[in-house]
Amino acid sequence: MKIYDMPGFPNPARIHIVLAEKDLAAQFEFVKVDLFAAEHKQPAFLAKNPGGVVPVLELDDGTHIAECIAITEYLDNLDGHPTLTGATPRDKALIHMMQKRADDWMIDGIGAYFHHATPGLGATLEAYKSPEWAGRKEWGERQLEKFKNGMRYFDSVLAQQAYIAGPRFSVADITVYCALLHAAFVGITVTDDYPALAAWQAGVADRPSVKNRGGQS
Repeated sequence: MKIYDMPGFPNPARIHIVLAEKDLAAQFEFVKVDLFAAEHKQPAFLAKNPGGVVPVLELDDGTHIAECIAITEYLDNLDGHPTLTGATPRDKALIHMMQKRADDWMIDGIGAYFHHATPGLGATLEAYKSPEWAGRKEWGERQLEKFKNGMRYFDSVLAQQAYIAGPRFSVADITVYCALLHAAFVGITVTDDYPALAAWQAGVADRPSVKNRGGQS
């Protein structure tokens, strides 16, 4: 099986952490996709994922699975003992609720800010960003506010419980953690204004699966 990704980037890091949590990395070949050269926007890659984003999982039968949560569901359930996406109906519901919030507020928020209010991945990608949209930078700045609201929300959640979706580490924790990695890349860090979030971030960073970002540089 193959995973198409870009080492060191937040969404690929999510899957590398999942693989490390499930001890599955040795079963996969990793194929680097050059995001700076817009390889993910070219026909060969779009045939694998029309959404034009990494990561993408390719199964031995040629099936392609995109979207981090879908890839995580597949990997987490391979052994019949899901540990990251919930084992009971209640756990599944709570994890997926918080995962949705983490994706919408954190991953999407900081991603939109990065790509539209900063230079992002550079000039090559500009052709794919609707350059005629005059309000793009302002919209990106608003998305940063959404991200910061997400930080406040998850800080309040973590003041009441150990992990994002309850007492156990889950895919929602991986999503929030990798969103914070992306934010740190553009100079936005977890300050003393978010004490519970900061303590949680330090604890997650100390997990074996996360210490080297799931095996990424």
